[in-house]
Formats: sequence, structure tokens, C-alpha cells
Amino acid sequence: MTLLLCWLVFPAVLAAISLGCGLLVERAAGARLRFELLLPTGFAAVVGISLFTTLSSKTARLTLPLVLAIATVGLARALPPSFRRVDRWAVAAGVGVFAIFAAPVVLSGEATFAGYVKLDDTATFLALTDRALEHGRSLEGLAPSSYEAALAVNLPFYPLGSLLPLGIGGTLVGQDSAWVFQPYLAFLAALLGLALYSLAGLVVESRPVRAGAAFLAAQAALLYGYSLWGGVKELAAAALVALVAALTGEALKGGATLRSLLPLGIAGAGLVGVLSIGAVVWLAPAIGVVAFRRLRRRPLLVAAGAAALLVPSLVVARLMLGEGVLSSIRDQSELGNLVASLSPLQIFGIWPTGDFRFEPARLSVTYVLIAVTALAAVVGLALAVHRRAWELPLYLAAVLSAALVYGVLGSPWIEAKAFAIASPALVLAAVAGGLALLSARRTEGAVVLGAIVLGVAWSNVLAFGDVALAPRDQLGELEAIGERFQGQGPALMTEYQPYGVRHFLRELDAEGASELRRRPIPLRNGTTVPKAGFADIAAFRPEALRTYRTLVLRRTPVGSRPRAPYRLVWQRRFYEVWQRPETIPVSSVTAAACAKPLPIAGTAVSVPKAGRYELWVGGSIRGELTGLVDGRPVGQVRHQLNHEGQYTSLGEVDLSAGRHAVTATHDLSAVKPGEGGEPWAFGPLLVTPAMRCG
Repeated sequence: MTLLLCWLVFPAVLAAISLGCGLLVERAAGARLRFELLLPTGFAAVVGISLFTTLSSKTARLTLPLVLAIATVGLARALPPSFRRVDRWAVAAGVGVFAIFAAPVVLSGEATFAGYVKLDDTATFLALTDRALEHGRSLEGLAPSSYEAALAVNLPFYPLGSLLPLGIGGTLVGQDSAWVFQPYLAFLAALLGLALYSLAGLVVESRPVRAGAAFLAAQAALLYGYSLWGGVKELAAAALVALVAALTGEALKGGATLRSLLPLGIAGAGLVGVLSIGAVVWLAPAIGVVAFRRLRRRPLLVAAGAAALLVPSLVVARLMLGEGVLSSIRDQSELGNLVASLSPLQIFGIWPTGDFRFEPARLSVTYVLIAVTALAAVVGLALAVHRRAWELPLYLAAVLSAALVYGVLGSPWIEAKAFAIASPALVLAAVAGGLALLSARRTEGAVVLGAIVLGVAWSNVLAFGDVALAPRDQLGELEAIGERFQGQGPALMTEYQPYGVRHFLRELDAEGASELRRRPIPLRNGTTVPKAGFADIAAFRPEALRTYRTLVLRRTPVGSRPRAPYRLVWQRRFYEVWQRPETIPVSSVTAAACAKPLPIAGTAVSVPKAGRYELWVGGSIRGELTGLVDGRPVGQVRHQLNHEGQYTSLGEVDLSAGRHAVTATHDLSAVKPGEGGEPWAFGPLLVTPAMRCG
């Protein structure tokens, strides 16, 4: 049921809201929008509305009812005629793109998200989403915690345009934003597909072929790779950049009025809301067209309208510049989670490797495919110019100029994002060029189109196989802890778990010992746990624990446990919750060993007495791992990714005294998400008495 709510109901709700807002924008503009642009335009309107309401903590809670009211009015006043406008091939393109971006998670069978252990930015995105819809950009009333620290670093200036619709949709379907995050990315990709369908229609007459072109271009490999990293800004920006290009055609019309340019203004404001002031680079061609065609007549009116739409983004941009964020954006040594600067060739949407940070294994074949794509893109651009379909050249000018500017002035981390946002434009132009060749020279055109399809599909199949899916069951336990023990903090986590302390446990004022600490949590040797590190509870100074009423500890066969006055109050497969009474002093807190693992010699373990025992495995597992004792399955785990020093319980089993064989089988499937890459190192296997500590 959760999977259906997240992957069917959530996108349907967002689509209905976007459609309603798009229809109302169309009515306000007095100009009929193409059917495929209604949803992207409406989404841009949702971004703009929510940016205004979240400027103040007093109006933040009006965001959801206001957006719903506007969407309802739009649907009520304009929907019946719109049924007759439905372009089935546009719908097919959008749904097809959604399905491709959904596949890595949906085919896992769980409502989870991608990018786990590769990039922890999603944890911060969830924190920002949680806070903004309720309190805007205010930090008032927050107790010291990792959640509060993450917000203090980001909330005052971070552009929220890509996150607020996520919170709106998640609230309406009653699902935590973590579980609808990946469906939201797929929805953004579908919006991109719709905008690309509109642009493809300028040079491709056949609607089915146009849908195929948009379907392929939206899957540009670098952008697809970012979607598996949680790249919400990149996907939202890619959709809005394409939308701005598609709407610029209205400004080129001789009879266009300032009123008819309202959708373009809303799309541009939405893009600024997603990327902040840096979006001006992407908007430069559209701004140039409007300035040349319209600004000369009523410059003050145009300037006033633009300023009104950009108020929220300008306020945030002022704060961002005041905080000195610009200097970090220009830092040439800032790689983020990259290994090195990306190759500029990745802008062409082909890069056949599981992780876009690394070079493909077959580099020579990759270069050939990219060269074919580049030449086809030149042909596609020439075709658009020949047909005076200026929106496509403007689209290419916007993305290439932005990629150049950020490549020269930005850090490698920012440059990579610009390449990702730009890549669908190059693939779309290449497909258009291939189709033009196909109509003139069938064989050559088929070869070119085949090369483009092969390059994009090959790249994304490898990315599908290398996806890092978040362990739903483990994070589900943190969600349950956050709901059950809310208000019973402050809490401490000794493992590196950003999704716990920044999101699920926010109501416990949780802190992570290895990140975003507001209180000193020293170890016995006087140091602190390094970023992404882990320490056993016994390694901390007893006085450092006194502040924390609640301890949320990862279950482990090799760790220690807190002593009195802490007592175990909750336990499941992955986590234990320990609490002390609020009125009891904690000066006596020490640590004692829990059940010690039995020594395993080779594949055999010697059991001293009959009883119930628990089987554990250390490290991360890609694929399915089944633990066996004496050849009998004890339990299994699939795609369990862990940070440093963590173990996962495989299950419990009754054993007699004596020697028992302990083994495991490991299965990888080439057709399941996250199982196409190299197996990850895991182990060791451990056996402990199945006892409840405390």
C-alpha cells in the first residue's frame, strides 16, 4: 500500500495540482498554452506561490491551503474544455520518462530512495522540507540538535524552490517526505519530458516520433545519474530551463502582449527559485529576446513585473551573498563528492559507467558514440535554424553558455551540476539531427539514431545496476522511533546516520556523535568521532552522555551497552532505544559488554550450551545474502548498505551444544536494481547468544 501511495497517488496529486495552477495561469495570461506545457507551467506557479508564503514564519502554514485553493479554482473553471485538448502522445512521453526514472526504486519492491551512502545531501533536503512548510526560514524555537545545526547552515539562504512541492505532495498523501522523494524526482523528470516534447514538435511533425525523441532526451546519462544521487535541484532546473525555452516562442510572436508573457515570467521566476540568482545565466537568452522584442515599449512595466515575481529569490540571494557563499561556489578545489572534475564530454548525455564520477571501461567506444551524437546535434541545430524554430537554438544557447560560464567561474562541483542540467538539450538536438538524416538518407540516419539510443540506454542500464538504495526497513525503524519517542530528547546516535539525526529523529532533538554537533561529545582519549565515523558507547566519556535522556543505538554483536540508570525500552532488528529517568543523575553511567560473539574457526562455531543464538554479518551487502547454520537458512538480507563499523542481524536460530557449520550464500541478479555492479566486501559472520540486553 505504501508503494502504491508513493508511486501512484503522490504523482497523481502533484499532477492535478500542477494542472490546476497551469490552467489558471493560462486564463490569467489570456493565451492558450500547448497541452504539454500546462503541467510544467503549473509546477512553476506552485514553486512561486510557495516561495512567497514561506518568506515568513507567520504565513508558511498558508502554503498548502493556498496552493490547493488556486489549483481547485483552475480545475473548476477550465477543466472540461481541457479534456478535449489532451495530447495522448505527450502523456505517453511524460509517463514513459516517469517510468524510466522510477524503475531503480519501484523494481526493488520497496518505497525507498536512491543515493544512500554516496551522498548525504538528501538528508538535508528532507530537513529543509520539514521545516519550511511549517515555519518558513525561521529557526526560532529549535533546541540544539543536528537537525537544528543542519538548518542553521542552510535554511537562511538555500533556494527552496525545488523542495516545497515535495512537502506539499507528501503532506497531502500522508507519507513521510523520505518515501516520496524518489517519486518526486521521477515526477520532475516527467515534467522535463513534457517540455522536451513541446520543443521537439518544432522540428518533428509526427507526434509518436516526437514522443520518442522527448523520451530519449530526458534520459541523458549525466542527469539520470544525478537522479540516482538525489539531484532534486538538477532535475527541477532541467525541466524549467526547457520550459523557459519552449515558452520563449510567445515573446517572438508579433502580436504577443505583455499579459501573454506571464507564463514565461512564472517559469523564469520558478527557475530562479530553484537555482537562486545563478539562474540568470540560464535565462540570459530568454531575457535577451524579451528585452529586444518587448522591453523597448514598456520597460518600467516589464521590470516591475519581473521584480514582483522574483521578490523571494532576491531576498534569499541577498542573504546568500552576505554569508559569503559565493566564494565557496567559485572555489576551484571544491569537489564535493566527486573524485575529480567531470569530463566536458558528459554534457552529450552518454557515459556508459555505473558511477558517472569514473571513466567508462570502454572509453574508445564511448568517444565514438559521443562524436556521433555531437555531429547529429549540429545537424539538429541547423535544421531548427532553417525552419526558424528559434526556441531550440535558444535552448541550446542557454545550456551551453551556462555550462561554459560555470565551467570557467564555478567549482568542479557546480560545473558538474551545470553539465547535468544541460545534457538533455544536446541529446534532443542530436535526435532531431538523426531524424533529419533518416528522412534524407535512411541508412546513415538509422546508424546515427541507433548510436544515440545505444549510448544513452547503455549508460543508464549500468547506472541502474550500480544504484545505492536506502535500506527501507532500517530507516523505517528510525521513523517509528521518531514517532513513538517524540519530545523525549535530547537523543544521541553514536553511528553516522544523517537520515536519523537530520530527519526522522528531529522531534527528539537528536545529535550525531560524528556530525553537526552542538554539544561536545568527547571520547575517553579526548578526541571526537570524525565525520562519517562510528564509536562504541564505551568509548565516550561518561560525563559526555549526561545531557542525553535517550540513546538510539545500532544493534551490534561486538559493542557495549549503557549501564544504570539507562534501561532498554525498545528494540527491533536494527536499533535499540535506551532511556534514563529525567530526575535521576547520570554520574554513574559506565559501559559494559553485551553478549560476546562466539569464536568462528573457518566456517565452524563451537556452541558451549544449547539455546537460542543470533547470526550477524558485517559491512554492506549488494544483492541478496542468506545466512546458513548447518546448511539451514537462518535469515537473509538484500541490498543492505551500512556506514563504518555496522553489523546487520540475519536472524535467530536454536542450536544444540557442539560444533556447527556457519556459511552464507550471496546472489546477484543482473536485472535487479543495484545488483549490476561489483560485489561489495562484507563480513565477518558472527554468532552471539540471542539475549535482550538490559
